[in-house]
Amino acid sequence: MLPTRAGGIINYPIRDLQTLYSSYMPFVQGGALFVPSNRTFPLGEEVFVVVTLPESTERTPLTGKVIWVTHRTQGTRPAGFALQLAGEEGQKLKILIEKALAGLLNSDRPTYTL
Repeated sequence: MLPTRAGGIINYPIRDLQTLYSSYMPFVQGGALFVPSNRTFPLGEEVFVVVTLPESTERTPLTGKVIWVTHRTQGTRPAGFALQLAGEEGQKLKILIEKALAGLLNSDRPTYTL
């Protein structure tokens, strides 16, 4: 699971395209990102996450509302929460994610949420 930093900042370094595919939720309006974590947050709470995409050293700060919660690991699906991508930073991140996942978004492979 992911370490947290002082002040409640959660770092989410996504190391490969398979993890990015498993984390991205294109079916949510504006997109969403699932963050594996042992920490739990109530739906609607705002959370600050710093995301690093595969093959990038750029860290993208993201503040979003929790829209999905998996309270405990279920099979291959880890515990965690999802943030809806909103605002300018969220939409920039959505564009970067969809470019990185071009050709994979319509795959029927399982993800962390569905």
